[in-house]
Amino acid sequence: MPKSEADPLGLQGETLAQKYDIEEVAGVGGFSVVYRARHRIWKKPVAVKFFNALAVPAGELRSGLQDAFVREGALLAELSSVSTGIVQAWDVGTYTSPSGEWLPYMVLEWLAGEALDLYLERDRTRWSLEEAMRLLAPVASALDAAHQRGVAHRDVKPGNLLVLGKPRSASAKVKLLDFGVAKVMEDKRVRAALATTGGTIRTFTPDYGAPEQFSKGQGATGPWTDVYALALVLVELLAGRRALEGEEIVDLAHASMDEARRPTPAALGVKVPAAVEAVLARAVAVNTEARYGSAGEFWAALEAGLAESNPHAPTLRPAQLSALSSQPDTTVQSAPLTEHSAPPTTPFGSPGSFAPPAQQPQARHSAPVDATQLSATGPSMHSHSTPAATISRPVPPAPSRRTGILLAMTGALGLLVAGGGGFWFWRKTAEPTRTLESKSVAAPEKVAAWAARRFSCPDNMVKIPAGQFYMGSDLDEALPTEKPSFSVKLDSFCMDLTEVTMSAYLSCSNDGKCKRPSADVRWPGITEHQREVYGPLCNVNSSNRGDHPVNCVSWDMADHFCTTRGARLPTEAEWEYATRGPDGRIYPWGDEEPTAAHLNACGTECVKWGEEHGESLTALYDASDGFPTTAPVGHFPAGRSRFGPMDVVGNVWEWVADWQGPYTASEKVNPKGPASGTRKVIRGGGWNGSYKSWLRPSFRYAQDPEALSHGIGFRCAMTLPRKAE
Repeated sequence: MPKSEADPLGLQGETLAQKYDIEEVAGVGGFSVVYRARHRIWKKPVAVKFFNALAVPAGELRSGLQDAFVREGALLAELSSVSTGIVQAWDVGTYTSPSGEWLPYMVLEWLAGEALDLYLERDRTRWSLEEAMRLLAPVASALDAAHQRGVAHRDVKPGNLLVLGKPRSASAKVKLLDFGVAKVMEDKRVRAALATTGGTIRTFTPDYGAPEQFSKGQGATGPWTDVYALALVLVELLAGRRALEGEEIVDLAHASMDEARRPTPAALGVKVPAAVEAVLARAVAVNTEARYGSAGEFWAALEAGLAESNPHAPTLRPAQLSALSSQPDTTVQSAPLTEHSAPPTTPFGSPGSFAPPAQQPQARHSAPVDATQLSATGPSMHSHSTPAATISRPVPPAPSRRTGILLAMTGALGLLVAGGGGFWFWRKTAEPTRTLESKSVAAPEKVAAWAARRFSCPDNMVKIPAGQFYMGSDLDEALPTEKPSFSVKLDSFCMDLTEVTMSAYLSCSNDGKCKRPSADVRWPGITEHQREVYGPLCNVNSSNRGDHPVNCVSWDMADHFCTTRGARLPTEAEWEYATRGPDGRIYPWGDEEPTAAHLNACGTECVKWGEEHGESLTALYDASDGFPTTAPVGHFPAGRSRFGPMDVVGNVWEWVADWQGPYTASEKVNPKGPASGTRKVIRGGGWNGSYKSWLRPSFRYAQDPEALSHGIGFRCAMTLPRKAE
C-alpha cells in the first residue's frame, strides 16, 4: 500500500523475504519503524524493525553499513541465544522498496509486555528488597552473559526492561532490550550515514548515567557502567523514586559524580542490611576501578549480603546465575537472508488499521543543554537533524526551553516490541510540542582502553573456551585424510564471528597495509574456461559486495591481514574445535541434515548458475538458498556453531595456518601441524558445495598457498593471554 501517516513505509500487506507477512505498524520513531508481522511457516507473530534512518544511496557507505548491521545482528543473535533475559533476535536483512529505498531490518521476537518505567509512573510504592531482587535477577543474568563476551549495554534503565506479567508477581518475566543495535549505532559508518541527514546518535539516558558517561575524564565505559545503572534501578525500586536527583542534565551529572553523596538506599532514606548497603555503595562508586567488574560479580555479592542478614532468604548463587542465562525459552531457526527487492508489479494488500497508543502519565523530563551549561562536566549534547516521522508518547503541554524534540529510536511505546531507549534522533521544530523529552548524551568511546583492561576478545570475535575434543573422523565415509580421530586439548582463544569481509580487507589494502585482492583467479592446473567463468566471481570486481567474504587472496595475503590486526590464522585444530565443539556433532549446528536455512551451498540457484556458465554442478539440497555464488556474511544464523562463529561451512573455504599432513592417533596439545609442506589446509566447503561430506567439521582439503580462488577466503584467530582465559 502507499506510504501514509499510519504506515510510513507503505509495507502493510507486503511479504518480506518470502516468509514474513507484514500485518500492521506497531510503533514509529525518528530512527525506525516497527511492524507486527507473521512468519508464514511458524504461524507466529514477530516484530520487524526497519531502520529507516539508515537509508542511504548505493555505494561503499551502504556496503559498510550493511556489513556492520549484519555483524552486530549476529552479535545480538549470539547473546539472545544464551540468555532468556535478552530479546530474541531471529533474522537480519535488507529490503529495497519498489521506489528504490534501501532499508536494513531486524526480526525480533514479538513481546506483548510493558516497559518497567511505564509501570513505575503509575505506581511509586516502595518495593521490598526481596521483590526488587527477584525481578532484576534475570536482568543481572542477561547482562552477565554479555559481559562474559566483552559486551556492555550502556543504557540499562526501566525503559529498556520489558516486563511480561505483573511486575511484583513471582511469575513475572523481564526482557532486556537494545542489545546488538547498540554497537551498530556506535559504528563510524552509521554515524557517517546519519551525518548525511544531519542526524547524530545519543547513547545513554542521564537519569541512569554513570560518571564516565558524563565525562571522559572519569574513564572508559564498560560492564562496570552497566553495574552502576543496574544498581540505580534497584535503588529506585526500593526508594519509590529515581536514585539520581536533578531536573537538568547538569544536575544529574553532578549527582552521578558527587563523591560526598552516593545514590545508595541510605542516602534516599531506605533501610537495608548493612552488607547490602555496602554492596550497593561499591556498585555506584565514582571510580570505575572500585566497582564490580561485571553484573555477575555484583549480583553474587548482593546475594551474599542478603544471605548474611537473612539466612533463610532465597538466593541465586553465581552458578545458578550462569545457568539462568544458558537457554532461551524459545528456539527458532532462521532461514537464509538475501537483499530483497519488491517487484514494481507486486499487488499491494488491503490497508490495515493503526491506532495510536493510549495516553500515558507524564514522566519526569528536561530540555537538552549545550556544552556551555555543562562546562567541565562533560561533552556537548547539542545536535540537530532533518525532520522524521514520529509517533511519541503524548504528554500534557509544557513550556519548552528550546525547539528540539527528542524522538525515541523505535517509539514502540507501551508495547515496546523491539526496544526503545538508549539511542536518540534529533530534529528541529518551529513550535513547542506535546512530545515527551528524554535526556540523553553521547558516551565517550575508549574501546582500546577497555580492551586492554577488561576485554577477553575484540568486538568482532568470540571467545572459544579451553577444552578437549576428538579431532578427525572414524566414519566409514570419511576420507583417509580425516583418519584416525585423536584427542586434542586446546587453550582458549578468540575467533572471528564471521569470515573477513571485502570491506574489512579493502580498508587494509586501501591504507597500503595489505596487498589488494586479485581480480582474477589462479591455481595449479587452471583452464582458460575456468578463468573466464570464475574470474568475475572475485568479489573485488563487484562494488556492492562489501559485506561478502573476501576471496581471491593467497595464504600469505590472508596471514598478513590477520597480522595487521594483531591476530593470526587459526590452526587446523582450533578451526575444527570452534566449528564442532567437544560433543562430536556431525555438523556445526548439530546432527540435523543440512538445508538451505543452514548455509550457502549449492542449491537450485547454484545449479542454474552453472547451466548458464557451462559448468555442471550438483545440488546439495532441492531448494534455493538465495545466493548463486557468495553470500553476505552472517546471513545464515541457523547454521552457526555451538560457540557462535557463523558461516563456518559453506560460502567460501577458509585458509588455516597448517601445512597439510597426515594424522596420528596420539593425543596432542595445541597442535600446529607439520613444520613444512607444499599445500596449506583449507576448511569448511564453499558456495558450490554439492556433498554433505564437505560440511563435516572434520573434512579436510588443501591448496597451493599461492592460489587465488573465488572459493577461498579466511577468518582470523587470536591467542588469549593465560590470565584472560
